[in-house]
Order: sequence, then C-alpha cells, then structure tokens
Amino acid sequence: MEKLRKAVKEIAYTRDHTNSPALHRSLVPLLTFASSLYGVALHIRRSLYRSSFFHQHRLPVPVISVGNLSWGGNGKTPMVEYITQLLLDSGISPLILTRGYAGGDEVKMLERHLRGGPTKIGVGANRAATAATCFEKYGCANPSSVMSLLLHETAKVKTFSREIGCVVLDDGMQHWSLCRDLEIVMLNGMNPWGNGNLVPLGPLREPLAALERADVAVVHHVDMITEQSLGDIEKTIHGFKNSIPVFYSKMVPKHLFDVKNDRSRVDLEALQDATVLCVSAIGSADAFVKSIEMIGARYVDRLDFSDHYLFGAQDVEAMVRRANGLENRSDSKPIIVVTEKDYNRDPEILKSLDPYTVLVLCSKLQITPCRDTNVDDFESTFCRILAAKFCVSN
Repeated sequence: MEKLRKAVKEIAYTRDHTNSPALHRSLVPLLTFASSLYGVALHIRRSLYRSSFFHQHRLPVPVISVGNLSWGGNGKTPMVEYITQLLLDSGISPLILTRGYAGGDEVKMLERHLRGGPTKIGVGANRAATAATCFEKYGCANPSSVMSLLLHETAKVKTFSREIGCVVLDDGMQHWSLCRDLEIVMLNGMNPWGNGNLVPLGPLREPLAALERADVAVVHHVDMITEQSLGDIEKTIHGFKNSIPVFYSKMVPKHLFDVKNDRSRVDLEALQDATVLCVSAIGSADAFVKSIEMIGARYVDRLDFSDHYLFGAQDVEAMVRRANGLENRSDSKPIIVVTEKDYNRDPEILKSLDPYTVLVLCSKLQITPCRDTNVDDFESTFCRILAAKFCVSN
C-alpha cells in the first residue's frame, strides 16, 4: 500500500508520464477517471451549498478559515497556531475547530504548543456540532468587545475571559457547512499546483478558480524557492483574483527535543557538523530535509514515507539499517531526526531505535518580509478584513 501511495504522489507532481515507470503509466487512466468523478461530485456539492439546499451554520463570533488547495506541506496547521497566538496577543480567547485527521497528530502538536493557555480545541468531523458543544460549555464573548480588542480600540486584557471570542477553522477551505468571515489559503511555494489536476490524478482538492473565494493568500516555504518561481505563483494567483493580498511565510527551526522526553530541550547546534538521518511522513519532506541542511549538518540522508503514515516494526528495522549504513560510511554515529507530526503519531515506536539518538525538530511559522510586505502588513490586513466582513455578515 505504501508503494502505491508513493506512486500516486509522484504521478500527481509529474506532467509528462512518457518516461515514467510502468506502474505509474498503468495507474494514470484509473486516476484520470477517479479525478473526473471527484470533480463532478465537488461541483454538485458546491452548487448545493450555493443554492442553500445545504445549510451553512453561522457562529456568533468571527470565524477564520485556514485552508489549502492541494494536499500536504502548505503550512496550514502552523498558520492556525500563528493566528491563534495573534488572537491571544489581542486578548481574545480562541477556539480551534479541527477534524483531527489520521489519529490527530496535528491536534497533539497544537495541544503541546498551546497547553496551559486559554485556547480551546474542538475535535470532530461535524464542526458545527463541535462548536455548539464548546459554546455551551464555555460561553460566547460579546462580539463588539471582540472587535474592539481586534482593532486595538481598547486596552489589551491581562487575564483572559473563559468565553470564546473567535473561532479558527483548521483545514477549512473545503468545509463549507460553516460560514466564515476570513478565508486564508496557504500555498506550498515549492510546488503549489503539482500537475494541475484534481485528486487523485493531481494534488488539487479544488480547481484553481477557488482562489476567488480567498481573502488572503500566503505562499509558504518562500525561503526555499527562486524569485522566478515566486513571480509565477503570484501571477497565477492574481490571474484568478487580482485584488487578493499575498503574503509569505517560512518555517523557522527553534529547538529539538529527545523522543524519550517531550519536555526536554536540545539546541539546534547539536546537529551542526553531524551526520543526520531525516525520517518523515509529512506532506513536504523536501522542506524538512532542506531545513536540516540549513542548520549545518555535515551530511544528511533521508527516509520518506507518505503523509500521515503510521510507522510499524518493519519501518523501524529499515531506519536502523539505514542508520547502520551511515555509521559504517562516516565512522560516526548518526542522529535520527523526525518532525513533530511524526512523533505525535506514535512516540513509543520511535523510542525503540536504540542505540541511536532520536530528536524531534520543533519549528514555528514566521511571516517573512518579501515584495514590500511584512508581518505588520499581514496583521493589519488580517484584522481589517476580519472586522469588516464580520460586521457586514452581522
């Protein structure tokens, strides 16, 4: 199954299959048919929401949707955390609504980063029902007070209200059952559109015309792409919606921790001049590997699995074999590095990689100054659009 998943992903990012392996060429007709069916189903579903045949729920507080058009590596969950912190800095208690896909590896990361604070996290496929349960439990803040805090019309509070003041919808772009006041679309700058087709033939969850619905676009991994690629991405975005503001982000490594103690803290310098084996099952393994190289590792090898893949005993054996090979070639014991998502999926299995040290890389999203935009521009645009749209809808 893992071999099939990798083949499908490789097809999704390849435009010409003439010289592709036989397995890839044999899958293309089937994936093309499935992609067509998906497109029809998507169009019908969207039409039913537009015609109000399917009901959209309106929540009593502002709703911010953070989503994407393609699978994996877009920085969606790190942006949810960034937005949550922005709300907290304004004195607003947020509620994050998430589906908790694939065992909730991203939810666990959010919980660890935000633990001890006033943020609430609601998990469930029916996010309207999850929101209703949370509002019943914690209450709802006065929208006027929320707007005043958001626009900095009142002094920031030092103690947070228990009541929910704002909702952040994780992976919300295709979740149409909830009305939203701000739509942020995250784009993986390293390869935002793949081969341009809908899943499963391509990586797109919606046609690019969906960019017209977005209020803000953020190009992620901007530090890992060329100026030419950046210009091409902007041209495509503005070809669908010329007025959309575009901002830029990257992941900044902060520290590491040992898999045997998630409260430990290891400085990034531990990887400098080291031999490193990167093991990951995420949407953008290339970005993870490049970040390790940029930290200063002497030699970096990689072992990639499909997004959200759950490691098994045979995978641990493969990791150990790869690490043994690196040790024999370099005469130094390699350090195995995984992402937080990989750790959250099953921390126990990663503790069985003795005698090798296994470290978890912790990174944070950063809005990056680029093309005459900066973090202040992003935050002021965010607050202005959210306040304007929420006031209109209410």
